[in-house]
This record gives sequence, C-alpha cells and structure tokens, in this order.
Amino acid sequence: MKIVKKLGLLLLIVFIIAQFFGPEKNDGNIVSVNAFFADTNPPEDVKMVLKNACLDCHSDHTRYPWYNAVTPVNYWLASHIDHGKGHFNVSKWEDYNEKKKDHKLEELIEMVEAKTMPLKSYTWSHGYAKLSQEQIDAMVSWAKAARIKYSFLKDPQ
Repeated sequence: MKIVKKLGLLLLIVFIIAQFFGPEKNDGNIVSVNAFFADTNPPEDVKMVLKNACLDCHSDHTRYPWYNAVTPVNYWLASHIDHGKGHFNVSKWEDYNEKKKDHKLEELIEMVEAKTMPLKSYTWSHGYAKLSQEQIDAMVSWAKAARIKYSFLKDPQ
C-alpha cells in the first residue's frame, strides 16, 4: 500500500509541476479573418455559424474555454487547433491561390454535409456549435455560390 501512496504522490507532484507549462496559444487577431469574409461574402447567419463553429480551430484566433488552463488538456486542444489550421486556415485566405480557395470550399461543403465538421469533440463542450440542418443547408448554399467565383479565376494548369 505504501508503494501505491508514493506513486500517487509522485503523480500528483508531476501533475502540479506540469501546470506551469503549456503549448503556445493561438491568440492572433480576429481581424485576420476579414479578408476571408470580404472575399466569400457570407450572409450574416452563415458568418455567425463560421464564428461559432469553425474559427476556433480554423483561424489564427481561438476563444479558449476555462479548461484550457489544465495540462494536459491544453496540449490536446493545441493539437486539434494545429491540425485544423493545417487543413484550412481562413486567416491565411489571401495566401491561397484561386484553385486552392475553390478546393477548400469544396472540402468545407463535403465535411459539413457529411456532418464530420465541426468535430463531435468540439460540439460536446460547445453546444452552440452543433449545426442544425437549416444551418448546414445555408453553409452549403453559401459555399457553392462562393465557389462559382473561383471556378472562373482558377490558375490554368
């Protein structure tokens, strides 16, 4: 029993020390998404869905929940954010060429229609990010309309 107590105490000490360390936060300026909004022109309802369900993981600005202060949860969240931004970062929209913009919107349509985005792990703690069928339809309609612009502007290859 003494070994179990010593091991428990050691784990507690490691946990406490770990709280002083954490990953770099994704706390860029929310203004970085303005180019995306200006270029794709989402209606207000879609813009709100994007802000509530997408931008925390797909932009350079994340609104962190209280539990982000707890290690190792903060590393898990940072991993999700890095992964999301690696696939699609609206803050870098101006860096994408027309072909890539069209492709990213195509992927957005596919993932929203398949209900694989937003992630279930995100909507568990962010209930407001769960998309209704009406919101899904609005997102898809907007993205399809935005893609028309890029189909005419794609770089020839």
